[in-house]
Amino acid sequence: MTITSKVSLAQIGTEQRNPRTMAIDTLSTLEMVTLINQEDQQVIIAVNQALPEIAKAIDAIVIALKKGGRLIYIGAGTSGRLGVLDASECLPTFGVGEEKVIGIIAGGDRALRHPVEVAEDSEESVIADLKAIGFNDRDILCAIASSGRTPYCLGGIGYAKKMKAKSIALACVKESAIGKIADFTIEAVVGEEVITGSTRMKSGSAQKMILNMLSTGTMIQLGKVYSNLMVDVRSTNEKLIERSRQMLMDATDCDYQRAVTLLSAADGHVKSAIVMEILNVDYQEARQLLEKHEGHIRHLLTAKRED
Repeated sequence: MTITSKVSLAQIGTEQRNPRTMAIDTLSTLEMVTLINQEDQQVIIAVNQALPEIAKAIDAIVIALKKGGRLIYIGAGTSGRLGVLDASECLPTFGVGEEKVIGIIAGGDRALRHPVEVAEDSEESVIADLKAIGFNDRDILCAIASSGRTPYCLGGIGYAKKMKAKSIALACVKESAIGKIADFTIEAVVGEEVITGSTRMKSGSAQKMILNMLSTGTMIQLGKVYSNLMVDVRSTNEKLIERSRQMLMDATDCDYQRAVTLLSAADGHVKSAIVMEILNVDYQEARQLLEKHEGHIRHLLTAKRED
């Protein structure tokens, strides 16, 4: 009896053997890490070439969030973990939680720490996962898959289309299966992995960089950043409280004690405290002004100068 594989890896770039690393097991430790570092430099090039598509995806995410939708990351294995990581970091950094950004990994939270590789093969389970969060036409889906062919991701994009929601494909190969059906396609082609098929390496690094851009770029466009300061930070521990004070000092040139006083009056909200100090207004008026200008300090200050 002849046995044939259900999955053909022969044409998938991330599954090819890397001719430059075939003797990596013969190298000294320094030679080994030097070679890995050289290969990692291909990640920068690949991401750079994908910048126009990344920018289009950010603009689409901004539109969705402004309409009351959410950014939903989905993926399996390393790709899923990276999506969950990026989503979870939006709360402390930008004051945005699951009401705006959600990460879903195939196999559920257990898969964050333990391999549940079979979960990626189900196009049906992703539909259940998306239904569980009330995925709808205002949301935007970002499917992450190094190979660009993960069934879990294909099923997710298919469901997004059925719901008339926009979708983004993030892959590390050319002409990916998910890219062919998504509304926006990002393909950062990093080439063969250092260790054949180990997409947690170059592919994972590229995905992490791109996810950083997607979430950070979106939050900048939504007014969550003033200059290069994360002014919607949630001050949930001592480090973040001190960071909030330092940001306020940097943004307004006030001294430390004034920063402490302002933040106390602003209920710890850096953005409001900045407006209070620059415009000499109270907390209530600062919040009203920010709401009028959709949370953008820069827009608010420009409008005040033009009055």
